[in-house]
Amino acid sequence: MSAQPSPSPRRLLVVGQGAAGLCAVVSALGQARRSGLNVQITVLDAASEADSGGNSRWSPSNIRLQANHQMAPGFVDEVMAESEGLADPDYFQQLVDQAPAMADWLVTLGITFLSPPYYLAKGPARIQPQGGGAALLQALRAQAQAAGVEWVDRFTLTEVLGDAHRVTGVVGTDANGQRQTWPADAVVLACGGFQGNPEMLHTHLGSAAKNFRLIAKGTAFNDGGGIRAALALGALPSGDWHTGHAEPIDPRSQGPAPVVLVYPYGVVVNAQGQRFFDEGAGLMHETWERFSHQMQHDLPEQQAWTILDAKLLTIADYSRAIRSDVPPVSAPSLEALAQALGLPVDALVRTVGDFNAACHGTPAQFDPTRKDGLACAPVGQPPKSNWARAIDQGPFLAWPLVGALVYTFGGVKTNRQAQVLSAHGTIHGLYAAGEVTGHFYRQAPNSVAMLRALVFGKIAGEQAVHDLLSQA
Repeated sequence: MSAQPSPSPRRLLVVGQGAAGLCAVVSALGQARRSGLNVQITVLDAASEADSGGNSRWSPSNIRLQANHQMAPGFVDEVMAESEGLADPDYFQQLVDQAPAMADWLVTLGITFLSPPYYLAKGPARIQPQGGGAALLQALRAQAQAAGVEWVDRFTLTEVLGDAHRVTGVVGTDANGQRQTWPADAVVLACGGFQGNPEMLHTHLGSAAKNFRLIAKGTAFNDGGGIRAALALGALPSGDWHTGHAEPIDPRSQGPAPVVLVYPYGVVVNAQGQRFFDEGAGLMHETWERFSHQMQHDLPEQQAWTILDAKLLTIADYSRAIRSDVPPVSAPSLEALAQALGLPVDALVRTVGDFNAACHGTPAQFDPTRKDGLACAPVGQPPKSNWARAIDQGPFLAWPLVGALVYTFGGVKTNRQAQVLSAHGTIHGLYAAGEVTGHFYRQAPNSVAMLRALVFGKIAGEQAVHDLLSQA
């Protein structure tokens, strides 16, 4: 008797190779191995290998978990409050439920987690992969390469094939602009938001967002192609389309994510030398989004300056809150500092003088790690709700600041199994994870972007193989 031919492999396409995409690949490999299903996986990515990884490669990858890989109680309630009730509680409860297993799984793949301090602020516990996002991606990619996964770089997605009921493949262009069609039994979209697309930013976030700086090099490849293709197929939109996560950075620095997060401990002024917001309204991760959008959308120059004095240097480990590789502008007097910054001297001196005159609190109350209640209400200026100390000790220091967009919130709607949803239910064979999905509203919950990419990337890969097995 002749041997029976082995069944042809099922084809799984993963679009994107950041944290969500590579988690989907490796988890799909494991699920296929456990179930005995023959699956051929191809990774399609818009970038070259050297530039791949989206935000993940350049991120320190803070993950909102405790050292035991559990999430602190109350997270879902916090998300619902921050989103003004618009978020999907089932999605975030799934995140809570699956996060420990995800982190334990990554440990089995050789990834080591640390529990470093989070800049200067006390807050929810966080862990971080040793080596940051780059090390995380390297470990996941090594697993995929060892299993014979196929890689296609410089592929620009233009269309998801199928209909609102089932996916049949994708279409895109290669590095030479030639059209390519990839048939598939299942597709995982993990190709980011639309922060790298100026036209989409203009449409959804407003005209001032068109030239929003991006937080890191790989972010530019997140052009919204996966979102547009899924919506054209019939996927439902979700998330807040009018905003995104942004952080204040030093525009002089060429490194990734050169944030300067000491602004709560001084004052921030515009090009006229005037304060324009409450620097102490909350811990830096509670104000950085609003501050960054305010610079981008409300200031004609789209730039501000944080002004501090020598007391910054007495804050323990203050440099943890600064990722810029360019030192601050320093001067022995406010007048000299204003001249060095190109700010109107009289205006800056008057602003700081009026601010100092209102600082009546006890300086010993100052605590940079928590909201300390050290407040002031300068006449003709916004109040400062915490960390209000006079700026009166030379040398005086300043950093220029601009807002940098990290990721957008609008995307496709998915369920707790990472299945993309249409008006008719799930689109069979289509899954999505990470920034391509729309689950954030109003503001991003702190240190959750990487966590949800990892959790739902893992779920997407496993679910895709599970569904293919049921069709075999």
